[in-house]
Amino acid sequence: MINQKQKKNLPFDEHNYQIIEYDDFFYTERNKKVRVKDLGKKFATINSFFFDYLKEFNIPCAYIKRTGNNSLLFVKYSPLSFKVKILNSADKRISRIFSVKQGDNLTLPVIEYHFGNSKDSIIAESHLISFNLCTYDDLKFINRLCSKINAVVKSFFERRGEIIAEFSCNFGKYEGKVYLTNDFSPTSLKIYKLNEGDKLPDPYKLETASQMNKYTDHLYNFMSG
Repeated sequence: MINQKQKKNLPFDEHNYQIIEYDDFFYTERNKKVRVKDLGKKFATINSFFFDYLKEFNIPCAYIKRTGNNSLLFVKYSPLSFKVKILNSADKRISRIFSVKQGDNLTLPVIEYHFGNSKDSIIAESHLISFNLCTYDDLKFINRLCSKINAVVKSFFERRGEIIAEFSCNFGKYEGKVYLTNDFSPTSLKIYKLNEGDKLPDPYKLETASQMNKYTDHLYNFMSG
């Protein structure tokens, strides 16, 4: 619930915003639920940091502000039913199709559209238009946004000696406009350290509480760095 004190500082009436809470658990690739202490607080901190950071580059975000340890305030957007995956390095699928080494840097980022959560969820731009998942103008805008978001996020990590292999973005619409809504959690951001002497857990294989905790703490430390 949003209390009276919070309402006084909101730019919208209470029907136009929503609070999203982050839980102290995550699901592995095998759909196993794993609990991690204070994970929700760290996910909220990381997401709010990147939303605030991207706003400085005029990226339209549905995020307004943080409201608690593990909760963020957003405008009440209507989510688009697909996500956009941005790849700067070859993943397993690209490696298999184009006969390149997995992890190799790509000359240009690859933008994929995914509908659903299965391994076969990738769809084409024509699917988005044909099945009314978004308009052609919205798709053009989302593509431009993704290119800009990727440039900003990639530069952020490179300055800190990190490589961002891939991450996913979710979008929604509010009052006819497209906004970025998600996702800068450790389950989306796939990063590697340039200095291989201090290795992180494989971001594609976070299966245990210990692995997720170590990887999340690494991202969390950027917030105070």
